[in-house]
Amino acid sequence: MHTTSAPPILDRLSALGDETRSRILALLEGSEFTVTELSSVLQASQPTVSRQLKTLAAEGWVEARVDGRNRHYRMTPALDEPARGLWAIVRDEIGVGGIYATDAERAREVLKHRRLRSAEFFATAAERWDQVREELFGSAAGLTPLLGLLPGDWVVADLGVGTGSLSESLAPFVSRVIGVDRSAQMLEAAQHRLLMMDNVELREGELEALPIADGEVDVAVLALVLHYVVAPPSVLSEVRRVLKPGGRLLLVDMRLHDRGGAYGQEMGHVWPGFEPERVEGWLRDAGFDAVRVVPLPPDPDASGPLLFLASATKS
Repeated sequence: MHTTSAPPILDRLSALGDETRSRILALLEGSEFTVTELSSVLQASQPTVSRQLKTLAAEGWVEARVDGRNRHYRMTPALDEPARGLWAIVRDEIGVGGIYATDAERAREVLKHRRLRSAEFFATAAERWDQVREELFGSAAGLTPLLGLLPGDWVVADLGVGTGSLSESLAPFVSRVIGVDRSAQMLEAAQHRLLMMDNVELREGELEALPIADGEVDVAVLALVLHYVVAPPSVLSEVRRVLKPGGRLLLVDMRLHDRGGAYGQEMGHVWPGFEPERVEGWLRDAGFDAVRVVPLPPDPDASGPLLFLASATKS
């Protein structure tokens, strides 16, 4: 006589049998949180939250990254297909009302404080931002090699336009450039730089609620912006909204690195870079097709983390 262990999917299912664990996963699907932040959102003690996170981690649902003295928890980016399907069923069943709506409201307040940290950095960094970005990421940040691929009649959205260096490079190659940024100081610097370019329009707004009409642009560029965003999936869904059918997204950002604590404190980074699988999953979940994530070669003059380029299409 012999015994057989339960199929792994049953272990995964048992981990979701507790409402607190389901509430935690619903939060971690959209962003990272520390134990302290989760305790605040869930109105539960830290030992309770830690215990539930331990169970979720043991079954492969969540993982943590160390950032200084904090551990940031998130949903595992590379869930296998059975687990992704199981979570989709549970998420549809629990819906977005009741206690989950309350959690989401409290979470928004927690995330707002993170956005304020980034905003404080940009309010003081506009004058030296070009130098800072060039020192960290080198010439690859400019996407210059890709400009010749852009059709001349396209409308391009430069999302997180900063001081306008990318828009300045794009403008001669396309019909129109729409630059969006939430920082008034950055937009003022961009306005100075782009004064003589009549096909560039600057708009103030959040990436989570773009001041761009549905289907207004042919291509959207997020160049070294996503690591400042609290909820990347929301931004990527919003980007898809403003693209025309067949429109493309180009995204350049940092690969996952171990300098998150320093960059978070000095420059307001929310994310310490990204794993390719995580970005690819976000793009597919947002409804994009033809998703590719490709590492960029190191720039010998850059002192910052390595970069990647992601591309995707709105079918």
